[in-house]
Amino acid sequence: MVLMSVRLGTNDAARASRFYDAVFAALGLHDIRVPMGPTVLLYSLSDGLHFMLASPRDGQPATHGNGDTLGFTAADAATVDRWHAAGLAHGGICDGAPGVREAAGGRYGAYLRDPDGHKLCVYAVV
Repeated sequence: MVLMSVRLGTNDAARASRFYDAVFAALGLHDIRVPMGPTVLLYSLSDGLHFMLASPRDGQPATHGNGDTLGFTAADAATVDRWHAAGLAHGGICDGAPGVREAAGGRYGAYLRDPDGHKLCVYAVV
């Protein structure tokens, strides 16, 4: 069995849940949040793959990693657009409007910063 998880820090789990519920729904992922408690969010993305947000264990404020980017895939360009719009509507910050990225082989993608500053991207499956 392979278990894969990604964990990012958050300073406000309620704010993070509004953002991630919206951007995952825009990708067609519904009802994937697993109840964990007031400061931990767990999303079951697929068989064995989990995405977690939580307050840092050391009690210090959560910060984003400079140079880190977490990427997701989308079925098509319209889904990329919905993901980007949902993120902006729920506290995200544009870090690259939807469009064709020559550096990514001409694929269609978009970038956001979540409410805690983590950099995210999504690209349409070609």
